[in-house]
Parts: sequence; C-alpha cells; structure tokens
Amino acid sequence: MSLRNSISNIFKNLIRCKTPDELIETGEKSGLKKTLNVFDLIVIGIGAVVGTGIFTIIGIAIQGGKDIAGAGPAVIISMLLAALASFFPALSYAEISAMIPVAGSAYTYTYATMGEFMAWMVGWILMLEYAIGNITVASAWSGYFTQFLKGFSHVLPAWVCNFPLWLRTDYRTMYTLCDRFGWNVYDKMPFIHLPFGINIPFAVNLPALLIVFLLTILLVRGVKESTRFASVLVAINLFIIVSFIAVGSFYVAPHNWWTPAFMPHGMKGVFMGAFTIFFAYIGLDAITTAAEETKKPQRDIPIAILSTLAICTILYVLVALVLTGIMPCSAIDTQAPLAHAMRCIGKDWYAGFIAVGALCALTTVLLIYQLGTTRILFAMSRDNFLPKSLNAVHKKYKTPHLMTWMAGLTVIICALFMDLDVSAALCNFGTFTSFILICVMVLILRKTEPNRKRPFKVPCCPLFPILGILICGFLMYCRFANDKDSPLYFLLWLALGLAIYVFYGYHNKRKNEGE
Repeated sequence: MSLRNSISNIFKNLIRCKTPDELIETGEKSGLKKTLNVFDLIVIGIGAVVGTGIFTIIGIAIQGGKDIAGAGPAVIISMLLAALASFFPALSYAEISAMIPVAGSAYTYTYATMGEFMAWMVGWILMLEYAIGNITVASAWSGYFTQFLKGFSHVLPAWVCNFPLWLRTDYRTMYTLCDRFGWNVYDKMPFIHLPFGINIPFAVNLPALLIVFLLTILLVRGVKESTRFASVLVAINLFIIVSFIAVGSFYVAPHNWWTPAFMPHGMKGVFMGAFTIFFAYIGLDAITTAAEETKKPQRDIPIAILSTLAICTILYVLVALVLTGIMPCSAIDTQAPLAHAMRCIGKDWYAGFIAVGALCALTTVLLIYQLGTTRILFAMSRDNFLPKSLNAVHKKYKTPHLMTWMAGLTVIICALFMDLDVSAALCNFGTFTSFILICVMVLILRKTEPNRKRPFKVPCCPLFPILGILICGFLMYCRFANDKDSPLYFLLWLALGLAIYVFYGYHNKRKNEGE
C-alpha cells in the first residue's frame, strides 16, 4: 500500500501545475527592473531573426549541405513556408505571453498547462535552442571577423590580419579540415602543440570566446543598456540589408531564377530549406523571455512578436529574390553569400560594408540568445529545479548576474569542442518542438482557463493552433527522415535532460518544498 501511495505521490508531482495567478505573483517579486518598451522588444526580435537568417543560413538553404538538399531559387517558397510555420505559433505566443507575462517563455507556460515534468523538459529543450544555438552563431561571428580583418591587410600587420588557424577554429573543425586536406594532426602547421613535452594538438576559436565573454559582461550591467547597444547594431544591420536589396536589384538577371531549374531538388529541397531557415525564428521566443522586464507586457509583447514576424519575412523574401537573381545558385557562397554576391558584380568596396553588417547582426543575435538563456535558467532556478543560489539578483544592476555568468561560461566551454553543423540542426529540432507545444498550450488553456482575461486572442481557434502543430510537425518529420545523425543527438539530449530531472531536479524540488 505504501508503494502504491509513493507511486501516486510521484505521479501527482509530475503533473502538478502552477496556476497563472501563482506564476504572475512570483514574477512580480522577482526584483528584475522593468525598463523595456515595445520598441526594445521589436529590436530584440528583429536582431535575432534577421541576423541568423540572412548572414548565416540563407546560403546553406539555397545550396544545401551534408544530408541537406538545397532549395535553389525556390528558397523564396521555403522562406514563406517557414514564415507560415512560424505564424500560427507566433499567434499562440502572443496570446499566452499577454495572459501570463512572466520570464521563462515556453517553460513557464508549460508549467501552467502540462505540469512539472513537462515544464522541466521544455526548459531543457529551450537550453538546446539558446545555449547551443549561441555556439553556432559565435562561430559564424568569428568567420566574419576574420574576413573583416583581412580587409585591412594593407594597414595592419600580417599576424593580425591573418592570425593562426588554430586561434580561430574550434578543435573538432580543425580535425575535419585535417581530414579534408590531408594534413597530419601532429603537424605544427594547423595546430599548436602543448608544451611540457605533451604532443597533443590544440585549437581554440578565440574570437568566438572573447565576444561571448564581452557580451556576458554587458548583460550583467543591465538589460536596458544591452538593448540600447542592440538598437544601434540593428539599425546598422537593417541599413546594410536594405541597401543590398536596392543596389543588387539593378543587377538581377531573371533567367537565374529558372536556370537550370527553379526547384533543382523538387519539393524535398524546398522543405529542407524551410527547415534550415526556421532556425532564425527562435527570435520570436526570445521576445517573451524578457516579459518581467517589460513595462507593459500585456500590450507590448503581442505587438512585438507579430511586427517582428512581418518585417523579417519581407526582408527575407526580398534578399532571396535579389541574391538568387544576381548569380546562378551554384555560384552562391554558403559562408558569406551577400558579400560574395557583391564581389561577383564588381562591388568589392561594398562587400566590406556587408562584413560590417554581418558582424553587427551576429553580435545582436549572440546578445539576445544569451539574454534568453539567462532568463529561462532564472525561471527554472526560481522553481527549485536548479540551485537557488544561482537565482540571486545583482543589488546595483538588478540583473541575475550569477546565472548570466553561468550561461556565458557554458557557451564558452562548449564552443571548444561542439560540432557546429550538428548544433545548428539540434537548435532547429528544439525550436520546432517548442513551437508545437506552444500551440498545444493555447488549446489546453482555452479549456482550463476559459474565463481568464486575454488581452490578445488567437483568431479562428482551434483551427490556427492545430495548423501550427501540423505544419511544424511535418517539417520536423521531413528532417528526421533525411538526416542520419542530428535526430539521434536530439533524442540523446532529451535523455540527458530526463536523467538530470530524475537524479537531481525532482529531489531538489521536493527538498525545497519540505523546507
């Protein structure tokens, strides 16, 4: 009988929900400073969505890559499909975030609808999106920074403009390059070898680590200061993107859109392109993580989410039309597609501006991803899933400084050995999963909290949330069916999260409840 009672108590704890009122009351006592307005939130959204989509992903979506079929000029359809897949979850985010304006994003909303266990798993998936996604973006930032320095080769010393490969590439990528070019891993050319007689090759992506470190310091100082900095970078970024569209449109040759084919890999390439581009739309979720630091979250968060989606989709489509019209898709560079396109039409001077825009955009993305990581961890620590000591708020800056440093150091350590291609795919799986769940949560709350005030309501409910579930689920299935490694790593990530909950999170929460 006691065993049956124990099992019953465990099950009750797993499905125990927090009411929206409990969550809101807890959020009001957080001590975080409310400084953000609707403009700040739109900056956060655009900074995250535009930066990753245009400067790091569009070339891969067009050309394809390992186990990924390219969309070709039909990347325009891929972008519209990714925007459609994001539209229905965006509406769901707008409704729930206005209803429960609390930090933690989908993690917090899951706690109000599906209970403790699912809340932990969703929080763990969000860590996959933000923390691991930051590694991918930091690597791209390092690549653009290296290209930017090379533009000053006639001014700066050679050791600055073309510093050693082992100082700008992570360890795993170095091994990949050794395999590709037939280098000996014990040769001193690609690697440096540790001193003291230890013949072990060593590599570190120093620019990536330094930019994450500096942005962590900025976030500790305050979220308002961080968004002001991001506003300047986003303004530069948007100016360069719009000017690329304006200048490039004069060099568009329409025959490039259908030569050799508009859809070189058929609908499979279109779906794969949509999945690849979807990575950028994590920025919609990032807006909701700052709810407790927003002055009027019930009004401003829905406006920011839908405005970000509309602005970014228009920019994506216009950039894709110009890029695929300037040159054949087979000639588009996957690392720096916009800068390469400008060089191909004889605008070498403008390629330098593109590099500046890319650095601004990716710096903003890193800042916003780091902000999202910290605020989700803050909410999870407040609910006793993580050590409560990490939940401290800085007396002067009113920011969760310990959690901010922990998130920054985690990215720095993982960037030393994480496979960058796999990390990008893992982020997509995490984003699709959270978007599907947010649509499910709207349906649940419509049943469990039918009379609660909703400053924003999803129209045509339950049709729109169901469409969001189906479209996101279909694109996720397409990638599962055409990828060998990433789905397995995603399942392993979920298994690791389950193990942490079983052996630490559950017991720590019960211990704090007892106290």
